[in-house]
Amino acid sequence: MSTASRTHADPRATLRAGLPDRYLTPDDIAEMFEVPKETVYQWRKKRIGPPGFRVGKYVRYDPAAVRDWVAERSAIADAA
Repeated sequence: MSTASRTHADPRATLRAGLPDRYLTPDDIAEMFEVPKETVYQWRKKRIGPPGFRVGKYVRYDPAAVRDWVAERSAIADAA
């Protein structure tokens, strides 16, 4: 697989197949969870979404942390 095709891959598919070889952007998170990007920013502001971090003026998400957050949310939903 070429680098160009990995860069433009569907982030939902790469997360299911394993960890992508890059940090995720707010656009990736919005696409993955099929929510508006503004929702992703609100999750971050309220500290209820996947943990992100700043790189200069940009927000990035570690795919492993996103996967852990999804697992945590799934466990809470299953317990309810």
